[in-house]
Order: sequence, then structure tokens, then C-alpha cells
Amino acid sequence: MSTVSNTRIIASGVCALFSSWLYLLGAFHVSYAFNSSKLIAKNIILFCLGGIGIAYGIVHAEYIAIATSAKLSAEYQLNMQSTIALAVQVNQILRMIIYPLFAILSFVFIYNVLRKKTTYSNWILLFYPLIPFLIQNIISNNLTGKWKVIIAGGYLNIILIIFYTASTINLWNKFKSREK
Repeated sequence: MSTVSNTRIIASGVCALFSSWLYLLGAFHVSYAFNSSKLIAKNIILFCLGGIGIAYGIVHAEYIAIATSAKLSAEYQLNMQSTIALAVQVNQILRMIIYPLFAILSFVFIYNVLRKKTTYSNWILLFYPLIPFLIQNIISNNLTGKWKVIIAGGYLNIILIIFYTASTINLWNKFKSREK
């Protein structure tokens, strides 16, 4: 990260804001599929996805602190690990706060989809982020070069884009079939 341009760091900060807004909108999108579920399930989905979406934006913005610290370390010939240590620690703490929300979300989401208490078809579970999240290290550790930078660097965003795309297709097809 010490060689990343200032423009890219600034763009990352701006993207953090927009991504958290979009993930928050995604929470409403998914909660809509839970209209036929119990209100408590729908509210848990909305709260957890909303909380995770906001936290993703904050974690994404935290990379600005890591990148800026790394750049300063390189520029002033400081020890890289000690320079970025605090920013990395904050990033890890933020992630630890998100994981329980993700566990609760996963349980409620999977349970309700399998019990057919949502608008979703069961195939949405193939795209639910839990499995890709759990195998992240396996995938990232087997990549090299630019593919590692692209996929490992944006892994969480990629799995969420795939999930929200599948969710949109699933809901679109359900509503189109109702119109006929």
C-alpha cells in the first residue's frame, strides 16, 4: 500500500461513502423479500444488513488510514509494520464487531429461506455470502499477481455484488411470474 497513489487513496475514501449507502439500500432490498416472514425476522434482516453495510463503509474507509500510514512509512523510512499497526488493529476490531451480526443474519436468512417464508427461491442460498466468506483465505492464497490484488483486495465487495445481483434476479423473476 505504500506505493498507492494519493488519487487512489482519495477515491477509496469517496467510494467508502457511496458503498455504505448502496449496502444500506441493499438491506431494504433484501428485507423486502422477507415481507411474508414474521416481522421479527424481517427486522433482524434489516438491522443486521444495515449495520453490516454501514460497517463495510467504515472498514473500507479504514484502509485510508492503513494506506496513508504505509505511504508515510515509505516516505520517511520508518518501520512499515509498526507504522501501520494501529490502523490495522482498528480495522480488525471493527471486523470483530461485524462478525456476530453476520452470524445472526446468516441463521435468520438461511432458516427463513429453507422454510419458504420469504419471496426467495432456495437457489438464492447458492449466492448467499456465507460460504464464499468462509473460503476467502483458500481462494486468496491461491491467487498471484494482479489477480490476487483485484480479487483478494475486493473480495468482500465482489461476493456482495454477486449476492445482490442474484437477489435482484430472483425477486425480478418472482414478480414477473406473478404478473402473468
